[in-house]
Amino acid sequence: MTSLNDLTRIVPPPAASAPTDWIAVESLLGTWLPDDYKRLADTYGPGAFCDFVHLFQPYGATEAVDLTGPAPARLRARLRADRDSGTYRMPHDPDDLFAVGVTDNGNHLFWVTGSGTEPDAWRIAVDQADGRDWYTFDGGLTAFLAALLGGHLSVPVFPGDLLAGGVFFTPSRAAGETPRPAPAQAPAGASRSSQVIREWARWQGYDVPDRGRIPAPVIQAWERAH
Repeated sequence: MTSLNDLTRIVPPPAASAPTDWIAVESLLGTWLPDDYKRLADTYGPGAFCDFVHLFQPYGATEAVDLTGPAPARLRARLRADRDSGTYRMPHDPDDLFAVGVTDNGNHLFWVTGSGTEPDAWRIAVDQADGRDWYTFDGGLTAFLAALLGGHLSVPVFPGDLLAGGVFFTPSRAAGETPRPAPAQAPAGASRSSQVIREWARWQGYDVPDRGRIPAPVIQAWERAH
């Protein structure tokens, strides 16, 4: 519990968060999950740290942050294809990576599961949005967040000014709450080419075609992120 205690001192959690039926979740996934992650998810619930790091949650509100949805498998398949084609060198076998978070810059957080490794011993790996660079943390997810948000850990693929605006947790909007409308267009200076949106969407776990029209919800998600 030390890492979670450290994290809650650094970043106070919401007043209340509904507990998860972890037996059902693990049965659905076909694997045990780290105890620290389950306590972390039950303590904070859906939301984002510093409006940047979004953790995957069971039955997430969107596919992009759904631990039990298709995003983890899609990301693993994409990494496998990049490795097999020689596009990028990777420090870990894609089959040992289980996506557990995403950032507003398109980085993904992965558990490094390893063959025969107990879930509580899973380490954390973070990729750069384009897949070229990686960072591996020798510890679990809660310890990673506590070190990062406590200012004791610098992750090269994250912005250097991540903590400049303060350290906080923002819960996702409550069920039934009316979401803010998506902006009509991206801010000035942000590229809105189809290829840029397709690449971003794939790294977020969306299934988009190589050609043709990009689904409107994907474009709206890209606009909100940028």
